[in-house]
Order: sequence, then C-alpha cells, then structure tokens
Amino acid sequence: MASNYGRRGAIRKPNSKKGPRVGTGGHSRRGLEGKGPTPKAEDRVYHAAHKRKVAREKREQQEAALARARSRTSIKIPEGHELICGRNPVAEAAQAGVPILRVFISPTTTADERLESVIRTASSLGAPVIEVTRRDLDVATDGAVHQGVAAEVDAYEYADADELLGDLLQQSEPPMVVALDQVTDPHNLGATLRAAGAFGAGGVVIPQRRSAGVNATVWKVSAGAAARVPVAQVSNLVQFLRVAKKAGYFVVGLDGGGDQSIRRLPLSTEPLVIVTGAEGAGLSRLVRDTCDQIVSIPISSTVESLNASVATGIALYEVAATRADAR
Repeated sequence: MASNYGRRGAIRKPNSKKGPRVGTGGHSRRGLEGKGPTPKAEDRVYHAAHKRKVAREKREQQEAALARARSRTSIKIPEGHELICGRNPVAEAAQAGVPILRVFISPTTTADERLESVIRTASSLGAPVIEVTRRDLDVATDGAVHQGVAAEVDAYEYADADELLGDLLQQSEPPMVVALDQVTDPHNLGATLRAAGAFGAGGVVIPQRRSAGVNATVWKVSAGAAARVPVAQVSNLVQFLRVAKKAGYFVVGLDGGGDQSIRRLPLSTEPLVIVTGAEGAGLSRLVRDTCDQIVSIPISSTVESLNASVATGIALYEVAATRADAR
C-alpha cells in the first residue's frame, strides 16, 4: 500500500506561515504605537488645500514683487487718479474732453496721428508730457497692452442714473439702457461699453457693490467707448429698475430659461432697460422678479451659457435690428 509520507510537502515545515512565529507580540505592539499628530490639510501634498496654499503663496510673491517694482518706477499715480493706457483709449479720452493731467510716453514709441493729437491736447491743457521706459509703463499698467502711451486722469465721474433716464427719454428714438447685475469682471464691463456704443445704447448702469467699476482695464477693453457711453452707479439695482419702470421703460432680463426669444421681441420698439447677470450665476432673484419679461438667446445645446458682454452685445444687436426693420 502506497504511503503519503514520501510526498513532497506532506510534512509541515518548522517555519511554515501557518505556525506561530517568534516575536509576534512585538510586531503587534509596534503597530499600535502612535504616529504623531495628523498634518494639516494644507501640508499634505496630495490634498486640494495644499494646492490652494501653493497658489496663494505664489500670488502673494507676485504681488510683493509688483509692489517692489512700483516703489522703483518713475510713474507715481496719486490716490483718486487713474491711468488710461493704449493709443485708442487715450485718444478717445482726449477727443471726449476728459481732463488729462499728465501723459507718459516711451521714447521708442512710433508717433502717429492719434499720438500727436493726444500731445497737442495735453499741451493745450498745460499737462506735461513725460518720457518713461516701457518697463515703467508695464509696472504702472499692471502689464496691460499700453502701446507705449498712458495718460493720467481724475477718477471716473459716474453719471446720475435718474438724470440719465430722463435725458434719454427726450430723444426722438426710443432709448435703450444696459444694466449689469453683479458683473465683477472689468473685461466684461469694458466689452459691454463697447457693444453699447456700437448698437446705440444710451448708458450702462452698475451697482456700487459686487460689481466692476470703471478702471484702466475697462478703458482699454472698451476701446474708447468709456469716454462716449455714460456709466451710472446705483446703490440698489432693484430700486433703479422700479424707477425706470415708473418713468416709462420696460425692463427685460436676459436668462437662458426665458420664455421669449430676444429675436423680434415685441418690446424692442419701446424704451428698454436690458439687464444682464453674471455668467453662471445669472440674474439675482429680486432683479429677475422686477423684470417685465425674461428673454433668452437661442444658442447651441453644446454651450451652457454666454458671458455677460457677449450676451449683452447679441441682445443689443437684435433690438437694434428689430427697430431698424420697424422704421
């Protein structure tokens, strides 16, 4: 009869894993020992808080470097004054009669008719023309495309909203005003001013809080429209819309979920206030409730939304086209 005792592996080896091992208790005790306090989330390299910390530190370093550069630049803009940069914005401001205090020009800048007009205007106002380096202009304009020229002006003077509404009603054509609801990007405000100037809007109204104001970036992006299209600041946008309705304006809000398309809108031939909200957030609840009608812009289903300036430009174009067809 064959025996299994000769089969390999039939006999348990002394060091088999299934048997007890010497020093097992010591291994267990070490496993129970504490590993120290848990590091903060921002100190763990794999955590999202760590990435935010790195980004914050980088931003702080950039701001500190910019502050050091500003302390060494020859362009010192006092509080309450602003800097307009770029040939078109500076030239438009000069043509619109904006008081220019100083003009800064890089000696390497090529002169053209616009630049010569700015220099003549500055000279007539007694404003000095100062040669500075391009680096000085880079620092003073926060890296904006200045084209070698910038002008110092007083802080932007906002229009009175009530006077704006009344003055526009005196015109022969039905007035059109743009109101921006919590649009905080100055690029959007500048582009909105440009669209307003292109399609006949008589002014732009913005809230004093949670909104971009007219600054150097707005002047640049507006391509000079900031000198032609008045901007009014109001403490309460909802209250302004109610005043506008009492004055005879219809308030139309732009929203993707609107029940009416902006195309061939029947209200287009009436005095209008077109309200645009921030991209993503859209119109705030109280502003939306104050509107006479909520309209939408037909867009492809592959695009979720449009930014404020693009949506405003399309709406202004559609209203202007409807008015032209109605004449």
